[in-house]
Amino acid sequence: MEDEQDRLLPIANVGRIMKQILPPTAKISKEAKQTMQECATEFISFVTGEASDKCHKENRKTVNGDDICWALSSLGFDNYSEAIIRYLHKYREAERERANQNKATASNQEKDEEEFNFKGTLVQQLQTESTPTPSEFRILEKVLVVCFSS
Repeated sequence: MEDEQDRLLPIANVGRIMKQILPPTAKISKEAKQTMQECATEFISFVTGEASDKCHKENRKTVNGDDICWALSSLGFDNYSEAIIRYLHKYREAERERANQNKATASNQEKDEEEFNFKGTLVQQLQTESTPTPSEFRILEKVLVVCFSS
């Protein structure tokens, strides 16, 4: 048998959310936190169960945000659904921006590595040709300038 506390939301998190809504001087009893904990857990189970049923009918194994929004609407919680759709849109937009930034950073790192590898190869070639070791590298307009100290 599953321990009841394992299926419930953490009471500390529930209490913290309740405190955010209430005035700073408000006191929340343990029983109030427990009641809200049970209600919130039941609500989440109700909505995710509906979304899971939809996924099962569509032969999918993963419930996504769109499924949750659909479940909220189909259960009559349109106000929640509309708010979550807006949040989900903003979240996905932020994730796309973050992914694009990561791609740009990775691309710059690859360019830096390519430049380093090119410079390293050039130094090895110069050293094997018994010429002085370069003391400075500069790239001007995509042209590599190698400076030797005299």
